[in-house]
Amino acid sequence: MATKRNRPDWLKIRFSVNENFRELNNIVKENNLHTVCQEARCPNQSECWGKGTATLMILGDVCTRSCGFCAIKTGRPPIYDQLEPKRVAVAVQKMSLNHVVITSVNRDDLPDQGSIVWAETIEEIRKLSPDCSVEVLIPDFKGVWEPLKRVIDAKPEILSHNTETVPRLYRRVRPQAKYDRSLWVLEKSKEYGMTTKTGIMVGIGETFDEVVALMKDLVEVDLDIFNIGQYLQPTKRHLPVERFVHPDEFAEYKRIGEELGIKHVESGPLVRSSYHAEEQVEKFRGTPCGSRAAIG
Repeated sequence: MATKRNRPDWLKIRFSVNENFRELNNIVKENNLHTVCQEARCPNQSECWGKGTATLMILGDVCTRSCGFCAIKTGRPPIYDQLEPKRVAVAVQKMSLNHVVITSVNRDDLPDQGSIVWAETIEEIRKLSPDCSVEVLIPDFKGVWEPLKRVIDAKPEILSHNTETVPRLYRRVRPQAKYDRSLWVLEKSKEYGMTTKTGIMVGIGETFDEVVALMKDLVEVDLDIFNIGQYLQPTKRHLPVERFVHPDEFAEYKRIGEELGIKHVESGPLVRSSYHAEEQVEKFRGTPCGSRAAIG
């Protein structure tokens, strides 16, 4: 089992704090917001926050699912805050963002799977920051069409849903999810005009051929953007790292994925769901997002 003590040089990260980091941290605290950067212990937090970037997490900080890789708290969430969409929109406005990424915990306890808050959050951002593009990283909504359609109808610029790992590992890595259900989310979103995106972790027990097979499945649902990054064990209670994938293998995944027909592949040890999000939306939107870094 690999541990933090024997990470290779390409995974060693220096944590630093600058004025952008402090400013963003203050805005998050003042507006009582959650970020996946903090809750999921993202290794890029120092780099991204230093650039004035973060990924906001709505619907609380307690997830109804218990994935073996994820550091977000699991349990019975409290009733959600109905003012959260407006608070998120205010934070986006304060940071003068051109692109924002929003994600959430799973809310399987709610009849609408939390989709009403999702739609309201997008709508509130539009009201206060009409020039800001919106990227959403959504759960699978248990494969129910109505919640998914509610988010699609709010017209985010990018709709992202992570497949996380190869089909064989679902029972161990994300036991309350289904691979085919995740593909369905991406396929239906694409059918309704969305720019679609997904991501996986490697180094958790998959084989090279299984990753290639997964990419072929993503081509079948006409995926636009694919992110591949190294799995890092957040605590001793989570699944162990099986291996540290060399940067050369990540480069090979990028080459194969784009040759297969995925329009954009972001592949590297520290790549995460929202890595280079503002650059990706520029590519698919066709217009620059501006000089201010986006949340994401």
